[in-house]
Amino acid sequence: MEKEKNRSLDLQLKTQAMQEILNKTKQVIQDPFRFHYHIMPPVGLLNDPNGFVYFKGFYHLFFQWNPFATNHRNKFWAHMTSTNLVDWKWQSIALAPSDWFDKDGCYSGSAIENEGKLYLFYTGNVRDSSGDRKSYQCLAVSEDGIQFEKKGPLFTVPDGYTAHFRDPKVWKEKEQWYLVIGAQTNELLGCALLYHSPNLFDWELVGEVRDPNIDYSDFGYMWECPDLLPFKEQDALLFSPQGMEPEEFRYQNIYQTGYILGELNRKNGCFIHQPFVELDSGFDFYAPQTTIDQAGRRILFGWMGLPEESEAYHPTKAYHWIHAMTIPRELILRDNHLYQQPVKELKQLRSNQIIDKHKTSSQDEVIYLTGNHEAMEFQFQVNRFQGDAISFTFDKNTTLRFDAVEQMLTLTRANFRTNQLESRKTELKSLTDLHIYLDTSSIEVFVNQGEKVFSARLFEDLLTRQLTIKVTGTLQYDVSGWQLNKVMR
Repeated sequence: MEKEKNRSLDLQLKTQAMQEILNKTKQVIQDPFRFHYHIMPPVGLLNDPNGFVYFKGFYHLFFQWNPFATNHRNKFWAHMTSTNLVDWKWQSIALAPSDWFDKDGCYSGSAIENEGKLYLFYTGNVRDSSGDRKSYQCLAVSEDGIQFEKKGPLFTVPDGYTAHFRDPKVWKEKEQWYLVIGAQTNELLGCALLYHSPNLFDWELVGEVRDPNIDYSDFGYMWECPDLLPFKEQDALLFSPQGMEPEEFRYQNIYQTGYILGELNRKNGCFIHQPFVELDSGFDFYAPQTTIDQAGRRILFGWMGLPEESEAYHPTKAYHWIHAMTIPRELILRDNHLYQQPVKELKQLRSNQIIDKHKTSSQDEVIYLTGNHEAMEFQFQVNRFQGDAISFTFDKNTTLRFDAVEQMLTLTRANFRTNQLESRKTELKSLTDLHIYLDTSSIEVFVNQGEKVFSARLFEDLLTRQLTIKVTGTLQYDVSGWQLNKVMR
């Protein structure tokens, strides 16, 4: 009887969500800032990428979704599939908050394939009558990768940790399954915990992932969305700490995302690691998740947004939607550093080539001004630069500037709320190349083959979009640019 009741509520919630899409689609598609090729919600709020996996010939990407409003309540798992990381197809809703263990939200998690089935691991969020939180780590299983059956909770919060315990990420090594999850200690410090299992159902706590030589009191009060990447050379732990204090030009967003490199001891959680490095130096990047695809590549999607920070001022809220994913990126570990590069499949987006030239410049130059200003890609190769600075301007307020004297790269944009200019910076010894993706309301900049990355939302008049290079000195360069096709519907 209880199962039938839950199934009925599940169907009801999913039907209501689909009806919300039908009710609001007309408003969403009227928004001039609606994306052309970035994954965005059909209506409502999108945040963390979830369950990113390659399964039975398709990339599956799930994400946190509130279909009813542009706030962080009522979290469902939306679901999209693709064969090429470019053309995405909507699937039926994977998870709805319909059971006692996830009634206040199906929170973030991951997916794995095992014996021809797709397993989703996620956090069930529950609030009692007093508003106190309870967290359950849950499982749902599918034979076809489309319809999922919930199996319920697997384990709850261990002693010594608060109910801020969420976002399980699962992977396999030999015959053993491992899971890393974000947590908060009773002393209100962020951390990650390591579990293992022989069968995906019975999980045992291994220990806290930590370096005994490091004081973690400066690493914030909660670590969200951890992701352990076992490379051949060493392990990388990606995570999103909340509560880190700004340091000079670092950690300027409300919450951060980055990684530490080292070697994780699978028997006790000991992780002797190098310093924390921000994964993206821009304004809008959080909670990334990765998977290994059929070609052996480590592919990443990030949430091109941040919780709380300026959300109330996004102009897209007037059209009943907010936030998007980054473009898919390949992660490469090289020289003790994680490089990010746009996946090669994105070349399929290119339509008209708008610029292809070799040039030596010592003055301002408008490279591109006419035609379709909504979705573009540019590649710059710096062949020779002698001077103090190079600036690239993309619209009225958005500028990328390399200062060769200070060895600093700066991205500037207009603040959503005040319209005043604001900037993010990163150290850069030299500038050799740029790969830039512009969509209707975003920019993603890949610097020196992905050594550094900036992701940012932009809400500028598209008619002011152009590309201007200003040089203090002499610059010899090659530049290519393309209009990009619209694939999101």
